Amino acid sequence: MLLIFRIALPYIVKDYVNKVLADIPGYYGHVEDIDLALIRGAYTIKGMYLNKVNANSDVPFLDFKKTDISIEWKALIHGKIVSEIIMKEPTVIYVFEDQQQDTAQTDTEDWSKALTDLVPIDINQLTVKQGKFAFLQLQADPNIDLNLSNVNLSASNLRNVVEKTRTLPSTIYATAVSIGNGNVILKGDMNLVKEIPDMDISFSLEKANAKALNDFTNFYAGIDFDEGTFDLFGEMAIADGYLKGSFKPILRNAKLIGKDDGFLKTLWEGFVGFFKFLLKNHRQDTLATKIPIEGDLNSAKTKIIPTITGIFKNAWIKAYKGVVDDDLNFKDATEGADALEEKKSK
Repeated sequence: MLLIFRIALPYIVKDYVNKVLADIPGYYGHVEDIDLALIRGAYTIKGMYLNKVNANSDVPFLDFKKTDISIEWKALIHGKIVSEIIMKEPTVIYVFEDQQQDTAQTDTEDWSKALTDLVPIDINQLTVKQGKFAFLQLQADPNIDLNLSNVNLSASNLRNVVEKTRTLPSTIYATAVSIGNGNVILKGDMNLVKEIPDMDISFSLEKANAKALNDFTNFYAGIDFDEGTFDLFGEMAIADGYLKGSFKPILRNAKLIGKDDGFLKTLWEGFVGFFKFLLKNHRQDTLATKIPIEGDLNSAKTKIIPTITGIFKNAWIKAYKGVVDDDLNFKDATEGADALEEKKSK
């Protein structure tokens, strides 16, 4: 009987996983195979995908090649039974047109909440190896494809197994390669045991070829780059749903393409080129600004005036450095959250 049960168990688990995926409102999914390793308390999901029911494209929203879910034995030392997940080559592709369909149907339940049913105990350690995240807009001409490849991520102590006195017990570190072969690094601390996670993170994108952005910039701004590099540095702190952050985009040695696409197109590119010449720092050959953002996550807004003055500051006073400024922290967000709560209570 035990032998028969052991043989049948992978199929029972596979049917359970497929039922969980089938019960997600507005989505459909499937798993190709399940492997069990009872001795180490683990099971491996192979070939799991998830997509919108009424999607216009055949591109899966989630496509996970191999996901290993097991008990984290190290946590038993601290008296906690939790799991760790190792995801190999996961792909998340957000197709803009697909995700705009039937939004009312998917509002009834968060699909990510249903996916947690796949893990019988709390997740403490998450590792992602060689993943890919992408944003696609297929109706744009040409198609817009903003992606991160070779994503490697490690997040530990997600369930606060190791008790610490600080507010943010979990650490996260990730690297990736952007379009245009830019180097991406994200790191920081988090508290995920909340409906809206608290966090204090920083990120950087360096030396991306600006020409890789042409599909995006041509569609939204009518300009194309002939050469140059693009950097982006940012910080973000969230406390009790209150966000405080900043983004610092920097264009280096950028030149626009001069195309003969008609008088209006030529006039527009000449207009943009003139202001690029006027507002760039000629010594460093950079066009940059710093964009602050602050507020409740339901109504967070960018600050327009500091963003505009930042352009002039970079051009005429002092060029922005290609580093994370490190001038925000979790305390700034907590102070903003306390001030907002006090304002609401009056």
